[in-house]
Amino acid sequence: MFAIYSFIFRMPGLGPKNFPCVLCNKRTKPRERRKISKREKRFLQKQFLVTVKHENDTLCNKCRHKYYASEKKTINPSPEMENDNCFPTPKRRRSSALLSSPPSVSLSIPSTSRSHSNCFLCKRPGPKLIVVPASARFQVFLKCEIIIPAGSRCCPNHVDDGYFKADVWSQIKASKNSLLNRSSILDLVKRLRVMALQNSSRIDFESSTNLSDSEYWNLTGVSKEAFNELCGSLKDVRNTPVRSTRTSLGIFLFKLKSGLSNNMLSTIFNISKSSLRRAIASVRQSLVASFVPQNLGLQHVSREEVIEKHTRPLAQTLFGSFHNSEAILVLDGTYIYIQKSNNFQFQRRSYSFHKGRPLVKVMVVVTTTGYFLTAVGPYLADGKNNDAAILTHMFKTNVQDIQNWMHEEDIFVIDRGFRDAVSLLEEMGIRAEIPSFMKRGEKQLSTEDANLSRLVTKVRWVVESANSRIKRWKFLDKVLPTNQVPYVGDFVRIVCAISNKFLPALSKGQEDDVAVGARMLYLSRQVNTLKERVETEHLDTRRSTVWKEATQVVDFPRLSEERLRELTCGTYQLKLSKSYIQEHVDGKNDIFVHQEDPNLLKVKLQSRHTASKSHVLWISYTENDIVSWYCRCKTGARVVGVCAHIAAVLWYLGYARYRYNIDEDRIGVRDWSSFVEDAAAIPEEIDHSESDESIIEE
Repeated sequence: MFAIYSFIFRMPGLGPKNFPCVLCNKRTKPRERRKISKREKRFLQKQFLVTVKHENDTLCNKCRHKYYASEKKTINPSPEMENDNCFPTPKRRRSSALLSSPPSVSLSIPSTSRSHSNCFLCKRPGPKLIVVPASARFQVFLKCEIIIPAGSRCCPNHVDDGYFKADVWSQIKASKNSLLNRSSILDLVKRLRVMALQNSSRIDFESSTNLSDSEYWNLTGVSKEAFNELCGSLKDVRNTPVRSTRTSLGIFLFKLKSGLSNNMLSTIFNISKSSLRRAIASVRQSLVASFVPQNLGLQHVSREEVIEKHTRPLAQTLFGSFHNSEAILVLDGTYIYIQKSNNFQFQRRSYSFHKGRPLVKVMVVVTTTGYFLTAVGPYLADGKNNDAAILTHMFKTNVQDIQNWMHEEDIFVIDRGFRDAVSLLEEMGIRAEIPSFMKRGEKQLSTEDANLSRLVTKVRWVVESANSRIKRWKFLDKVLPTNQVPYVGDFVRIVCAISNKFLPALSKGQEDDVAVGARMLYLSRQVNTLKERVETEHLDTRRSTVWKEATQVVDFPRLSEERLRELTCGTYQLKLSKSYIQEHVDGKNDIFVHQEDPNLLKVKLQSRHTASKSHVLWISYTENDIVSWYCRCKTGARVVGVCAHIAAVLWYLGYARYRYNIDEDRIGVRDWSSFVEDAAAIPEEIDHSESDESIIEE
């Protein structure tokens, strides 16, 4: 305690004329201010654990007389001291008799053997041994209640990052009780106190061994190894008495992952809100300055690397050329919702009529494998900041030197919101792949337009998954306060950089990508023969005598999972099949068979959005396979894959009914309506008039 007080009063800025005593901390008089001799320094270190480090340190007369008295008793011991032992007491023994505790204290705590020339674990001799770190010795004491003597040595391969490896714990064996001196006990007590303060919270990032890899993933969104690497990239974040660099990074990632408020985080980590805000700000600034430029942005990766390593073969087959020299990029905007601002001008500019709430937009550019190339913004959300306007702004202002990075014949896969920027892209020689538009008055896309749109959606889904990967960090999925608007771009770019560095690709590609792409290109040039037959024979308008109800479709071909994926050209439609079929398994029969052609089915399927709307579809098949299909939905005329309604019927008739027992297994998802009240379910009123009259008559 004296050392702490003396250190505080020796700090600069507390007054140059104040010369406190290093032992009692009282202000010394001018005539007492003499330099401390070497023998006095040794006395202070041995007796009071006070280290004299500065030349201006001094002792008051009262404390200096303690030293004189100790020296006098050492040279001329009293008769009582001489009679305590049968043999003459050595000089060192006599001086230590004045200590408040003996030099060594025996404790009933197991201890390992003291080893200097050999490893205390495997007994391997030196010379390539290291001293066991104090952190590792303290870790063994906490977990195993074993003390490793200070100065013990071990092999370097037993230690990792200042702590013992997991396979070493079984080799630690205790052979005797511990002998500790006063300084060792004080050091142990201090470490226990620090550990108790740190572990007042369950979440502790100080050591990589305190939390498992799964706990790191659940709390921070990254693995333990990735967390350590991120911690090494923080160049400007300093350790403070309240929090270390690892704790600051843990707070920042935990904030992004959980989206909890600062009040909640302050309670969890047991630090003040002001310190918490400083930790988040310092980590954000450091990551933006050092980590983000290395893992995000048009300048962190070359065009050649994007084409070779981050382009899926399926996308290259569908849209690329024979030379494979085009960069294929997918663009879309992601929304970050914010609170309504008190600044009315900003409130109007940040309000989106499309979403009906205030937000800001970040334009995300990804490759066909889901690799984030860059994230630009945020932008306002009014009508002047739609997707096409943002893309035009990026090229006009040459954001991140995009004009030189992009070359002619490069390909942008975009959605219909970029339609006003297509002319600009064509002027720059960039090809835009965009879904087709339905002409005015039409209710369904033509077969050609539906096929081309399916080629686009087959590649464009990756940007939607990339946006959902950003929203996996709950802080960016919630409504942010307006004071966080200046930092939205930093948070999004940090998340994108972390995804690029540590998370796997969204779409790595498969071995049959080239074959699937070639098959889809071939199908895109075909016509829907069943659609022509339905329109020619008026199968959608003729009387019901043409069709008869089918209680069972016995001759429908049995389909494998692989064949279903070939028919749907993906898995999204198959994921919706259970939900579509659930309403029709126990309900009325909605499957009809053509009386003249028994291999032609007509099915009515309930719409998942509108209760008053049903989708009518036709399926033609043979004994072994599916021949053709047609649905009256917007994209049901396509040949490249099938819509979700046709996929549901194919899944049930060709696969599910052979795999599931309809009477025992629940094919669809669970119905939760029985747990919720329905205001429309009002029981009919019971007429009690007759019963009342009979009672009166009796």
